[in-house]
Order: sequence, then structure tokens, then C-alpha cells
Amino acid sequence: MKAIIYEQYGPPDVLQLKDVVTPAPAENEVLIKICAASVNPYDWHFMRGDPWFIRLLLGLRKPKVTRLGFDVAGRVEAVGKNVTLLKPGDEIFGGCRGAFAEFVCADENGLALKPVNLSFEEAAAVPMAAITALQALRDKGRIKPGQKVLVDGASGGVGTFAIQIAKSFGAEVTAVCSTRNLDRARSLGADHIIDYTREDFTRNGQSYDLILAANAYHSIFDYRRALSRDGICVKSGGKASLQAMLLESLLSLMLSLFGGKKICGFIAKLHKQDMVLLKDLLEAEKIVPVIDRRYPLSDTAEAIRYLEGGHARGKVLLTVEHR
Repeated sequence: MKAIIYEQYGPPDVLQLKDVVTPAPAENEVLIKICAASVNPYDWHFMRGDPWFIRLLLGLRKPKVTRLGFDVAGRVEAVGKNVTLLKPGDEIFGGCRGAFAEFVCADENGLALKPVNLSFEEAAAVPMAAITALQALRDKGRIKPGQKVLVDGASGGVGTFAIQIAKSFGAEVTAVCSTRNLDRARSLGADHIIDYTREDFTRNGQSYDLILAANAYHSIFDYRRALSRDGICVKSGGKASLQAMLLESLLSLMLSLFGGKKICGFIAKLHKQDMVLLKDLLEAEKIVPVIDRRYPLSDTAEAIRYLEGGHARGKVLLTVEHR
């Protein structure tokens, strides 16, 4: 089978499409024939080994695991002997390591049946971005009906899902994006829209009960200024160095001791129950995936290069054709 391999850290040019052995599922795994995958910041962070502490997990000089990709949608080809919820032929979506390939093995607990109203491409756009938005708002942000919620970075993968998920919780949503994305944010249900090229939401005098910083372009002091008295800011993205991340974490902790405002970092965790919840929301059309561009698997380097540019309007997909 074909798979994207990287044997050294670096820019997208380090990615290679190679022939590798098709894997066999372990006892709790299923073998997936991949139809589509999607690209996330997670992928280029791993590809570059940046921030550098990632290399403590992946390998200091070169990656120990040479496969990239997480979001996946496809059909189950075979199942391990302990798999009980899925069977060959099932159409699924979810997450696993090494999704930039023609086939991949995945634990069944990271998968759910594909929503019947979505294509494989649409389903592949969902897992990491939607799980991040859901858990950031619900678990870290403790979102409640009627709250004023602001989504900073509303045009990206996480942001487009965050607008819709916040609305499904009954919140009043303000989306922050550039001029070219105003209509898209409005179509996703945002009650208010701020064009960051013309207005700085951290200095306009408005306050919010919950801020999801999907890109985290502002300082913690800026986000704190825009919070209501007991507001929460959840940061789920950004390109800060390890030193900056540690400093911000320390400052956030210290500032939280002097008032009710809280600022916290966040890393999503894939849970089957949340995948099932997202499936239900998708089938009820309470949320819809937003797709910006599609690339064939052979052009994975170009897909990641585009995503790294920071101007993706929704999700960037990889399509997999089998001969």
C-alpha cells in the first residue's frame, strides 16, 4: 500500500509517498480502507518537531514513528478478534495515528459509524477539529445557555465547528474573523461578527463569559481584558515556543489567584462517546463541516504547506483513490 512517510524533521519537503506493508489489525483494532483524511496543525507540529519538546516524545534527532495523520474516514476491511462494535463493510470515521495512507489499523474505541448524510470527505473533516471545539467549550469552558461566547479564529477548522457547537448549547456567539470570512461565519449561525482587520475585540469595551481562542493570537492580558468577571478563556491553538507556553501558564495561574477570570490551555482527547455525540449532531444537521481545499494523498506536502500558511477557511482534506 501507499503511505506518507517522514524520516527526518523539517518542512513539508521531508514527506515522501512510499510503498509499505499493509498492516494487520491487533485484537482490539480494525483495518480501515481509507477514503479520506484531513490535515491538522497537529500534523505539521509533528512533521517539524516543533515546539522542540515534542521531540522528547517522538525522538530527539529523528522521529521514531514515521507516519503522519489522525483524522480518517473509510470502510472497515477486517477486525481483530476482540472487536464487538464494528464489522467488515461498516463505514466509519474517527481518529488514529498514521491516517495519511491507503490503509490503517485503529482501535475501535476511537471510531464511530459515519453519519449517513455525510460523504467520506465531509466525515474526515470532523474528528480532531470538532472534538477540540466540543471539549474546549463544554469541558474546559463549562458553557451554559444564554452565555456570551466569543470564538477567536472563527474561520479555521476548530473555529467553524465552535460557532455551531456553541449555538447548539444555546449561547450568544460572536465570531472573530477576517473580512473575506464574514459571510461564512454568519451562515454558520454567529449572532455577532467582528472583522479583526478593522476592530480589536480586546479593546472595544465588550466582555464575554467564555472565549475560545482557536488561534491564540492575543496575549493573556488581552484575553483577560475581554472576559466578564467570572469568565473563562480556553486556548486551543497557537505557535508559541515552549518558553512562552510555560511563561503564559505561570502568568495565567498567578492571575487566576487575583480574581474570577481564568485562562487555561487545552489539548483534546478522543473519546468514542464524543464521536457518537458528534455523529448525532451531524445527522440532525445542527453542525456541518466546512471544507476549504482537497488534495490527493500524493500532494500531502502541499496540503500541509497551505495549512501552515494560516489562512485556511475550514478544513483541508486528503482524498485517497484505490486502484
